[in-house]
Order: sequence, then structure tokens, then C-alpha cells
Amino acid sequence: MSRLMVGLFTAVVFAAFTARAEYPHVVASADGTPISYEVYGQGEPALVFVHGWSCDGRYWRNQIPYFAKDYRVLVLDLAGHGHSGQTRQKYSMEAFGEDVRAVMKDAGIQHAILIGHSMGGVVVAEAARGATNEILGLIGVDTLQNVEYSLKPEEAEGMVVPLKEHFQEGCRAFVATMINESTPEEQREWILSDMSAAPSRVALSAMENMLRLYTAGETATLFDEVQVPVIGLMADMWPVNAEANRRHMLSFETMMFEGGDHFLMLNQPDAFNRALKKAVNRLTTGD
Repeated sequence: MSRLMVGLFTAVVFAAFTARAEYPHVVASADGTPISYEVYGQGEPALVFVHGWSCDGRYWRNQIPYFAKDYRVLVLDLAGHGHSGQTRQKYSMEAFGEDVRAVMKDAGIQHAILIGHSMGGVVVAEAARGATNEILGLIGVDTLQNVEYSLKPEEAEGMVVPLKEHFQEGCRAFVATMINESTPEEQREWILSDMSAAPSRVALSAMENMLRLYTAGETATLFDEVQVPVIGLMADMWPVNAEANRRHMLSFETMMFEGGDHFLMLNQPDAFNRALKKAVNRLTTGD
């Protein structure tokens, strides 16, 4: 092989190697629970992706290569999910927020935009409430449609009972209502099988804590303490009460996805990535 060919081969291999993620990192959260996270790309602000209930970092797989070209991307598994520890007795939104803050501190993040799907929307608000970093804004993915929504205790109990009686069946039935009929069957089955395989102890604890915030009216008061802009990327499956949200948020705007379902980042990845990039640009430049 000629010296030129060797040089070209080495350059290609080196470029491919440097484009890969670093090895997964593990950091202790405030209570000592090990939190697993991965880092991709470079650039400020960092984009911190937080998954939803009974999910993990894999649900952002369509976003990592798209955004790592221009930003430093952090994807974590909250405690009790994915590769993170399951030693907690109670899985609260506040403790999940500490997981996010621990990851940002360990990664040396100074400026960040926090992106949360579903339950992750409340989690990123908790993370922002206690953050010492500069949080430029929050992006909620099909979440926070109405932070003033008053959930009755009996409604909350009705959601939890099927999960307590038979978690796998209850979880599949619950999640199935969030997936469009147009979603490919292979993707639908992956989501249902994956989420219903979550540790039931963790899932029930997290669900009960999240629902309690709405029965107690604490979701709205949480945002009274988080004065950063919020942008929602929403499916058109459920109504959004922007007026209610704006009573508690510094600012709130939405981008709606016609025909989308709860898992926008999976079932409309190209349109979702474009919209998410627009939201990131708006939070960084105001455009």
C-alpha cells in the first residue's frame, strides 16, 4: 500500500473514531444512586435529553446523530431506568431532577437547554429549579399541556390500579392509548414491550409521585419557581391550555404536530428534528 493510501486510510479511521461517542459515564446522584449517561459531539449550549416514564436514553436514538453535528449532546438514564441504579426507595420528580443536575455537573456543562419527554417535562423543570448552571430554556415533548390541570385523587387511583394489579398488561393498555393507529406495527410493539418490561416497583413509584403533583396542584407552583422560557413540541392528540401555562411560566409557546402521537421523536423523527432545531435556535438566538 502506498504512503498516500496509508495516510488516507489512517485519516478515515481516525475521523470515524473521533465521531463516536465517548464511553458511557456514571456519576453518583445526590443520594448516591449511580446515573449512566452518554456524551456526543461538541458545542454550546449543551442539549440534555431526558426520557419519559418507563423509557430510557434509547428513545432519543433518532436525535443523537442529527444534533451531535452542532451541539454537545447528553443523553442520560434516570435512576431506576436503563443502565442507572435501582437502589432508591422512592422515585420522585425532585430526585430525578437531581439526577439531571449531577450529570450536568459531572460533564462540566455551563450553558444548557433541557429537553424532556412526557414525565421528563416535569423532571427538567425540577432540574432547572435547583440548577447552578445557566439554563437557557426548557423544551417539553408532548408534555405540560396544562400545568394547572386539577387531577382528582380518584382519577389518579384509577390510573394506578391496573398497573398494580398486573403491571405488564396494565402498562401495555395504558401506553397503547398514546400511540397512533398509523404507527408501524413493529415500532408500536417495540414501545409496548419495552415499557411494560420496566421494573414495576420503579414505575409505580414514579407514576404515583408524578400524579400526586397534579392532584396537589404542585406542577403549577413548580413552574412559578422556574423562570425560563418553555417551548412545547406537541402531538395534536390532547388539548393544550397555553393561557394556563403562561400564568406560571416566563413564556410558553408550542409547535403542533398534526397526526403525531406521544412518541413524536420516534414516529415523526425528521419533522421532529427540524422543529426541535427551530426551538433550540429560538432559545439561543431569539429567532
